Parts: sequence; C-alpha cells; structure tokens
Amino acid sequence: MEPRHPDRVVDDLIGELARSRDAVGDAGEWVECLERALARVESFVTAEVGRFDASGAYLADGARDAAAWLSTRARLSRAAARAQVRRGRARAEHRAFAAAWDAGEITGAHLDVVVSVDRPATHDALVRDASILVGHARTLRYSSFCRAVAYFEQLADPDGTEGCEQRRRDGRSVELSRGFAGTWLGSMTLDAISGEIVANELERIGDELFATDWSAARDALGRDPLSGELARSARQRRADALVEMATRSAAAAPAPHRPAPLFTVLVGYESLHGRICETERGTVVTPGALLAHLDGAHLERAVFAPGRRVEIGVRTRLFTGATRRALEVRDRMCAHPYCEEPAARCEADHIVQWAFGGETTQENGRLLCAHHNRMRNSRPPPS
Repeated sequence: MEPRHPDRVVDDLIGELARSRDAVGDAGEWVECLERALARVESFVTAEVGRFDASGAYLADGARDAAAWLSTRARLSRAAARAQVRRGRARAEHRAFAAAWDAGEITGAHLDVVVSVDRPATHDALVRDASILVGHARTLRYSSFCRAVAYFEQLADPDGTEGCEQRRRDGRSVELSRGFAGTWLGSMTLDAISGEIVANELERIGDELFATDWSAARDALGRDPLSGELARSARQRRADALVEMATRSAAAAPAPHRPAPLFTVLVGYESLHGRICETERGTVVTPGALLAHLDGAHLERAVFAPGRRVEIGVRTRLFTGATRRALEVRDRMCAHPYCEEPAARCEADHIVQWAFGGETTQENGRLLCAHHNRMRNSRPPPS
C-alpha cells in the first residue's frame, strides 16, 4: 500500500467527524466525545514527539534540541515546544498515566501535575501508588486532583515539602516603582497564607466599593445596572481597594493589640478523616506553614454531626452565624456540579425551600453562587 501523507490522514479524520456530527443527538455528549478524542490525539502526538526526541533526528537539521526544532518547524512557542518534549519523556516514566491519556480519560495537564512532584524522594511512592493517582485523575475535577497530588507529595516527602513551602515564603516580594508620566508599576509574590490575608481584605474592600458603585448607578438609571454601566471596572476597584487599605492603615491609631488578619485554614483530624491542611480557597499548605500564625490564631471547631453543635433556629428565614459558617466549611464552593465559585461569594440556599417547610439546618442547606441560586429559584415549585 502506498504511504499516505499525514495531512491527508488528518483531513479524512476531520471530514469523518464533521459527517458524524448530525448523527449524535445530544450536543453535550458530542462535545465530551470530541474532547476525549482530542486528548487521545494529543497523547499520540506527544508519544511521537518523544520518539523523535529520543532518536536525535533533529540533529540532521542542525537544531540544538527537539524543542528548538519543533518551535521552528511547527511554529510552536518555545514554552509549548518544551512542554511537548517534557511530556514525551515523562510518558516512559509514568506508564499508567500515559495509558489513561491514550484512552482519552485524562489530559496532558494531569501528567504535568505528577511530573511536578516527581523527584528522588517521591519517585518510588509515585510508582507504587500510580493506580490510585490515575483513579483520582479519571474521577475528580482537575482542581481536586491537584489537591490530591499535593497531599500525596506531603505524605511521600514531608521534609521536602516543608522545605519547598519555606522557600516559597522566603521568595516573597513586592515591587513598586515609578513608571512613565508619574504612574506606578508593580508586582507581588506571596506565599499561600500571606496571599490569603491580602486577598481577603482586598475582596472585602472591593465589595464595599462595588456596593457603592452599584447603588449610585441604580439611582442614576432608575433600574438595576449592568456591569458595564458601573463607574469603575473590577480592575479599577481592586486598585482603589489597595489604596484604601493603605489609607486606612495610615489613619489607624497605634493599638496595644494588632487586629487579627482573617484567613481560614482547614485542618483535619488525621486518624478519622485523613490529612487536611489547606486554605479555604483550596490551596494545600504544609503544617509548618501555619507555625508563624498560630500565636494569634483563633481556632474554630466545626461540628457536622447532629447533636452537640450550635445552630440557629430551624425556622429562621436565612442561614447566618454558625450554621452559615458550617456550610462554608463543608461545601467550600458552589454545590452545582458545573461551578467552582468559592464559598465566600456564594449564597446559602435551602434544599427543600423554606416556603415549603424546609428547615434552616446544615442537612437542608447548601451553597450556591448567585447565578445558580437564581436558576434554581426560577424553576416552578414542587407539586
């Protein structure tokens, strides 16, 4: 059989896909199948890049390495070319992940996460527990898989991860310098907990500014405004919130006790629930990262089992206080399966609606972002 050019093979495959489009009735199922097919094609291409890299065939063209050849011949960015070569090499080390990628069950991004924690101290554990991690990759959201791998890394190399955490903290920096025409330019790098403290305060003040802008626009328009009709963009409000933080700090009188910064770290009782040590936003941190903050910390105990826990009245209209906080700690994000809006920006919703006898309890509560809460409440009540 006469060899066919790869371009002709790809043309035929895409043509067959296009002809098959109308045969699949469910648009969601069709897109899901296409994404799985795309992962399989990417896996195949990456495997071939790995073979090309190992063969040294790029040397015939005078290229220094396979990434340089790819960036020139395939017109990829250097970062994309290096990523393909790195994944091609990693496939040989992580065969279970390569097989799942070949089947379209995971993506190259999952392999990247595993490679990022692969070092001499963790390699044997990665090989031993590969099937467990692949199972997580197949079933969890990508963000949840990243957290699972971060916990795996802590268990496999506790000293190494503590050292990495300390290096991240040692790498903290803020740059602020004059730019053109009197403007100021800057950048910021913070460790997970320091970043949580700053981000929480920026968001709190930003929400105050948003409420001010929204109220002013509503008064001017005589109706609820659209986001583009507000006086400031989200980026401008964040900039103004940073200035407001500095202004309030300068205006505050010296006090014998510093106000406690607000950030939340969830810590699990290992013998019952497994290792849990992450910020409320889902960033996994090491236990050692908490040491600098423990002296001034307020420890909060959340009780989820019925019985000895603090609750508001079951017929109270809104979730507030300890009950609202319990939902935030339990759910962490919007309960809708297609959403990851963080808890702080969600509304507490009754599963069985309050108007139809639903109680204001943890068991009958969940977090929903504003969009999904409106979607739920726009549906007709149960018959």
